Amino acid sequence: MPAEAPAAIPDGEVFVSRQPAKPGPLEIDDAEEAGRKSPSGVQTLLRGLTLLELVGHGVHDVKGLSERLGVPRSTLHRVLSNLVAEGYLHHVPYQGYTLGYKLIYLGTRAREQRPLTQLARPFLEKLAEFCGDTVHLGQGEGAQVLYLDKLSGGRGLEMRSRIGQRMPLASTGVGRALMLGMPEARWRELYDEAVALKERTGADKPDLPPWPDYLATMRDYRQRGWVMDFEENEVGIHCVGAPIYDVNGEVIAAVSVASANFHMPEKRMLELAPVVAATARSISEAMGAGAEPERR
Repeated sequence: MPAEAPAAIPDGEVFVSRQPAKPGPLEIDDAEEAGRKSPSGVQTLLRGLTLLELVGHGVHDVKGLSERLGVPRSTLHRVLSNLVAEGYLHHVPYQGYTLGYKLIYLGTRAREQRPLTQLARPFLEKLAEFCGDTVHLGQGEGAQVLYLDKLSGGRGLEMRSRIGQRMPLASTGVGRALMLGMPEARWRELYDEAVALKERTGADKPDLPPWPDYLATMRDYRQRGWVMDFEENEVGIHCVGAPIYDVNGEVIAAVSVASANFHMPEKRMLELAPVVAATARSISEAMGAGAEPERR
């Protein structure tokens, strides 16, 4: 029977193991280490955390872990045994070590405590201060993008987007950035839905380019890692967007910068694109994407 996940820990309280007193999972007390200067508590802690990161990134065997961590195998075996006993690692015979149930529990709690909007806000504010234009954060909902956050620019220009509003993915900059994580077959579906919505509602917005041109442009954007919107969603508004990734490498949101076409000609859009992409990358890293374990 699998081990039962621990009960939720009340905020402000420190988790204390129910196990009787014993050497902690990160303690090093091998006889062979006698006479050698013991590592500091901080160094020992960082080594243990690096060990968990290495397992999370696919290093499962003792030999590989010992080489990457730079500690004797006897020391490593003791650390591994204690981490398994505490639920931070799981040992599979003849296969090696995997992350344990306690890390699943802690990871879930971390996501609950650090939602996307709160994590992204400092980066959005920095981007808005740098460019002086309107900044959006959005997530996909079906064929539409849901605006999670909006920081109005300092140019006195107010556009129609609102927090909580939904717009077609295929015709918005932030929506197209979200589409970069989708297969091309889905692009055509979203394109057709955006065209049909405009026809049904008679929305006062420019037509999307013909599908072959739209597809070629999206393929180019996928290679670049960012997108542009030339008034396809709102007359007179240009936009640059980039996708945000989660710890699994999936596109979960997007960030964009938008302004009037005379404030944002194509030349300036091309200059801003790397800045927007860098902001999206910083938010992605805050969400856990692309982090590589470092040897400490």
